[in-house]
Amino acid sequence: MELLIAAAVVFGIIALVLSIATRKKGGKKGKQKSRSQIIKEASRKLAQDPHNPEGLIPLGDLYYNEHNWEKAYEIYETQMKIAPARKEIDGYVAGLRQGICALKLEKLEEAFSGLSFAYNVRPNDFEVNYYLGQACYAKNEYDKAIPCFKKALVIKPEATNINAKLGLSLYKGNHFKESLPYLKHALDESPDNKEVLYSMADAMNECGYGDKAIRVFMHLRPDPDFGARSCLASGIYHARTNQPDKALQDFQIGLKHQNTPDDIRLEILYNMANVFFEQNAISNGIKALREIQLVNQTYKDVPQLMQRYGELNQNKNLQVYLMSPTSDFVALCRKVVESYYKNSFVKINDISVKPDSVEIMLAIETPKWEDTEVFRFYRSSGSTGELLIRDFHGKVSDSKADRGVCFTAGSYTEDAKRYSEGRPIDLVEKEGLVKILKRISLD
Repeated sequence: MELLIAAAVVFGIIALVLSIATRKKGGKKGKQKSRSQIIKEASRKLAQDPHNPEGLIPLGDLYYNEHNWEKAYEIYETQMKIAPARKEIDGYVAGLRQGICALKLEKLEEAFSGLSFAYNVRPNDFEVNYYLGQACYAKNEYDKAIPCFKKALVIKPEATNINAKLGLSLYKGNHFKESLPYLKHALDESPDNKEVLYSMADAMNECGYGDKAIRVFMHLRPDPDFGARSCLASGIYHARTNQPDKALQDFQIGLKHQNTPDDIRLEILYNMANVFFEQNAISNGIKALREIQLVNQTYKDVPQLMQRYGELNQNKNLQVYLMSPTSDFVALCRKVVESYYKNSFVKINDISVKPDSVEIMLAIETPKWEDTEVFRFYRSSGSTGELLIRDFHGKVSDSKADRGVCFTAGSYTEDAKRYSEGRPIDLVEKEGLVKILKRISLD
């Protein structure tokens, strides 16, 4: 009995010793290496062989997980190059991480190199499609980014931020209608994303839903990043829907924003100038054009507008001729008729108002002669052609008038001038009209 007890005690002691030894051994094996140990061991191995996978792999993991993109990039660049010859290195991981690091460092060409390498290994993996889409998006190659993001979304539909990137790629690639559902999903995920909100409104506007988009643009007008763009868009909408006062308010708010890109600021000023001109506020419109010319002398048709409206600003009667309501235009035409022949008595028999012109039939008496004449006034500042002059000559003949005088604020084509030769009609171009207008007072 005593022998059995002694044996049991001995076995118990042996088991205890073995248990303690095992725990010590297991604890030593499971202990995590410190950062300095990883770097020290890896550096030692790489000093002997720069392509040693046992040094490259742990060092790459360390820098990548620390987001030390510069150092991680160098490690994975090496791994990617030697992966075909070193089976210990996962070529997909090396290419993917090299591409991600390059993307973070804005080395876009290098990013394509690594991500394409990874894509060839696993073309149906979520990460490689997502980051390849990111690289295409960063290079403004939106039509290439779209299939990458679509594939990533199919692989992992629950992933966040895919809808935003896909929607923005479609929007920036001018696929406005297709972008809308993805942008809507992106806003559901992140309601405070102002870029997505603005892009969705602009896409709606492009698709003809301006009445819905305008509410978003108005909401975004104070935003420091998208306010100026929103003011431009809402101003254009209000100008197009015949709300000039609201349009001018939009543009004025837009110009108050700081750090607005030149292209947006110039577009605001250009549209503002045109609204001013439509409102006959010519001096204000010219002021806006001058601000444009301080930045870009040849912006759009600004030089031509400056010439045209600068002249109108100096000649109020020409301004009335081209821009005033019909009643004021007709009153001015009467003044021209009455002052055309000096020392004459003019009796106006009929006035006919057409969309593009005003026609006045009159009788003229002077101390030396009497005539019946037809005066026609075209408001166009463009070029008047032969067909219109043929029509005018027909009117003169049908009314049995002695003569006809035709005015334009522009010019006549060579064919029109040739047609008038030898016929009882006179053609007065802009230069002649301006001389007459300068001696007329509407007061």
